[in-house]
Amino acid sequence: MTALALLFMVGALLLTAEVFLPGGIAGAAGALALLVGSALAFDQFGLAGGAWACVAALAMLGAMLYAELVLLPKTKLGRALVVAATVDSTSQPPIARPEDVVDQPAVALTTLAPSGFVTVAGRRFEAFCRSGYAAKGATLRVVGVDNFRLIVILQN
Repeated sequence: MTALALLFMVGALLLTAEVFLPGGIAGAAGALALLVGSALAFDQFGLAGGAWACVAALAMLGAMLYAELVLLPKTKLGRALVVAATVDSTSQPPIARPEDVVDQPAVALTTLAPSGFVTVAGRRFEAFCRSGYAAKGATLRVVGVDNFRLIVILQN
């Protein structure tokens, strides 16, 4: 009986610790302790005792989930645990609109062999040179937009 009570207490503590410890290991260990406690109850107290232990373990698990997902976010501590900040930026530069860049002059910022970077109207874009090669500083003309890059040709 002592081992059964100890397993259930350890399981409850580990499930509680899961709220504060990342990774899921504490929760998995807590669930395992409750499972072993239920198995031990079946062994020591038969079918009726094991069934009551399983019901108690499921009730404990349900109560912990309810406390973690419903009650805790409403508390001051729960609000402190949650990151509420958002980032309003993007990881990629904005895509060029074809009507803004096609037929515009461009200058090669890097060697295009055949890809590199160009500036168009003071903005930096990734570009693909149809001619295959353009030296750094070469004057180019934008002839199209392909997904996330400009298509350029050497200016005559």
